[in-house]
Amino acid sequence: MRARLLPLLIVLMAGVLLALGFPLAVSVASAQQQKVVVDRIDDTARFASLAQFVTTRPDEGEPHMTDERQQTLQNELARYHDVYGIRAGVFYRDFEPMGRAPGDFRVPAGGAVRAAYDEALYSRGSHDPSQVWPWQRGRLVVASPVIRDGDVVAVVVTDSPTGAMRAATLRGWLVIAAGEVAAMLLAMGAALRLTGWVLRPVRVLDATTHDIATGRLKSRVAAAGGPPELRRLARSFNEMADNVEDVLEQQRAFVADASHQLRNPLAALMLRIEVLSYELPEGNEEIASVRAEGKRLARVLDDLLDLALAEHAAADLQLTDIGELAAERVEAWRLSAEEKGVRLVADCPAATGWADPIALSSALDAVVDNALKFTPVGEQVTVKVAANGDTCSIEVADRGPGLREEELARIGDRFWRSGQHQNIKGSGLGLSISRALLAAGGGSLTYAHHEPHGLKVTVRVPRTAPVPQARDALSGAQGLTER
Repeated sequence: MRARLLPLLIVLMAGVLLALGFPLAVSVASAQQQKVVVDRIDDTARFASLAQFVTTRPDEGEPHMTDERQQTLQNELARYHDVYGIRAGVFYRDFEPMGRAPGDFRVPAGGAVRAAYDEALYSRGSHDPSQVWPWQRGRLVVASPVIRDGDVVAVVVTDSPTGAMRAATLRGWLVIAAGEVAAMLLAMGAALRLTGWVLRPVRVLDATTHDIATGRLKSRVAAAGGPPELRRLARSFNEMADNVEDVLEQQRAFVADASHQLRNPLAALMLRIEVLSYELPEGNEEIASVRAEGKRLARVLDDLLDLALAEHAAADLQLTDIGELAAERVEAWRLSAEEKGVRLVADCPAATGWADPIALSSALDAVVDNALKFTPVGEQVTVKVAANGDTCSIEVADRGPGLREEELARIGDRFWRSGQHQNIKGSGLGLSISRALLAAGGGSLTYAHHEPHGLKVTVRVPRTAPVPQARDALSGAQGLTER
């Protein structure tokens, strides 16, 4: 969840920062240009005030006075160009220069200079020039009219380079970018803390849910940390887990007590049936049927008691040689297989895994017994041990009639038996007991078809350290507690 939530928060924060950064960058560029434009307007106004004193053109009367005033203007324009590198000139209405610097500066037939010149002839100041961005190499042209006796007699034009302005704009943008990066880093740090604070209870709740789902019903969530809603959820989850554990404990206790309490009356009933059989002719079918049903009921009670104990007992996990254990159980069942006319074949190389040896032996006994029970005379049952990645498997495959596809999903349910096997002895609890014994230690049972016919049951146990121990070691840091 964090991998999905964190990028979403980062994208949202980046969008907000960019939405703020772009207008700010445009504002910085506009402010830099406006500052230059205002300076140029002031400069053109000053030159226009000097140009007002040049009352006659050089080809008209009073040449000495005219030359002196014009020379003053020319000197100011030259110094201005030398200091700032800005081209400046005062041009009459017929484009003849009153003064200019450099000497080749003129009003062209078109372009920005001509447009500003024409606009100033109508006694209007220049409009703000178009924005010049740092990647452009444009120039700023500003023009002001020279007015004498209410008439425009000349125009002052300045043509400014934009390198310094663009450099200042770029520096401002770099400052904004640095601020954006710093803000983004702070936002990412805040997002990491926020998502960690929000999702930590969720992760603990997920781990606890997995524990309960795999049979560790004592697992609980410490209702601390995170938003109030998640703390309330943790308390509600613990209450639910307590109720579920109580109900399951009551169910197991009832099954165990009922099985135990029924054994004595059943034993007494079987004894009375045996006594009664002496009063009847030998080989009476009714007595034989009652005796068989009594024995079947005794087996069901024994299996119920075993199932209740298997679901309640905690696993004593040990690093076990699964191959050696499987080979031992195969040898224990070999005589029974020979009596039934079934070949029992074993391939059990050394392979280690974490399991409760007693529970695994009981589960394997139930699986092998089930395979021998449904395998016809002359066929074989194969037991193979293999190490596959993180698990160690024991595969028990028979050559019996097998199950239909829809029946595979139900195998292992309590008291369930296939319709085609109803005439074979059994209570329908053997595989349920095996599954409960394995689940307590992190193992599992899976079922599949065995081609061309038969059933393949695979027992798997973990090869790595037990998950409950690893998770308990982290419980203090993550708020996961065992009660």
